[in-house]
Amino acid sequence: MEFRDYYKTLGVAKTATADEIKKAFRKLARQHHPDLAQDKKTAEEKFKEINEAYEVLSDAEKRKKYDELGPNWQQAGAGGGFRPPPGWQGGQGGFGGGGGFDEEFQFGGTGFSDFFEAFFGRAARGGRRGSAFYGEDMPLRGQDAEADIMVTLEEALHGSTRQISFTRGRSGKVETYTVKIPKGVREGQRIRLAGIGGEGRGGGDAGDLYLRVRFERHPEFTVEGADVIHEVELPATQAVLGGDVTIPTLDGRAKLKIPQGTQNGRKFRLPGKGMPQRGGSRGDFYAVIDVQLPTSLTPAQREAWEAVARVGAG
Repeated sequence: MEFRDYYKTLGVAKTATADEIKKAFRKLARQHHPDLAQDKKTAEEKFKEINEAYEVLSDAEKRKKYDELGPNWQQAGAGGGFRPPPGWQGGQGGFGGGGGFDEEFQFGGTGFSDFFEAFFGRAARGGRRGSAFYGEDMPLRGQDAEADIMVTLEEALHGSTRQISFTRGRSGKVETYTVKIPKGVREGQRIRLAGIGGEGRGGGDAGDLYLRVRFERHPEFTVEGADVIHEVELPATQAVLGGDVTIPTLDGRAKLKIPQGTQNGRKFRLPGKGMPQRGGSRGDFYAVIDVQLPTSLTPAQREAWEAVARVGAG
């Protein structure tokens, strides 16, 4: 298993603040977004790496677990594969002997690396129990398996199909399945693939596979429930004078009229332009103004701002 250095992926120090991590993600995500890049395949892979890194480092609990690897970051086992520190506990059912399961699962096509799945995925849950309790011949149901799947906002809005691979540790057989991403799927919702989990014993049924939806982080949008939030970086002059700006939405570009004297943090609502809701309606889209003040001034700019100050004082 290859170790993923998430700090290196985002180009930030291990001591980076949450704001620094957010800014680094946005910069890289805009640079490598598949819709903007010429080499879409390469950009798509890079964009997934950036998303995975931000998924971990932007979440305080995940980041804490990741940082607990400490000096063992570069620890390697036979063949150069990464090995976690003894007793380290990542995702549920992960390493450290806490899961109590006797079958391992690996996934492909979910949008996350095997490193992420091993440390932050859901692995196996429920399932078989030892024969000492139930007897050798009693039918025992197989384990359920669970993994995260990265879903784009566009997939959640319109629905899609995805190919995923599923490997059972015991047999090593790779199975491929087509997964339907339903229109309007929600963050945290689980998609069930019946009978595709761990194999049963003694004629028992196979377990199920659950794919837990995680929205791909978008460089322009954040999702709150069914609402979509977009920060509009506005020059101070335009906030004062007003005018029209063009902003991105899930449905394409839209024109937004900025009134004179618009204050920082003001919200503009575009009804029905958010994420799908139950019943077929959609949430709202909010454009939030982020007034950008100059960090340095040329002599001419300083003179202009001083003239404004004199007029205001007079």
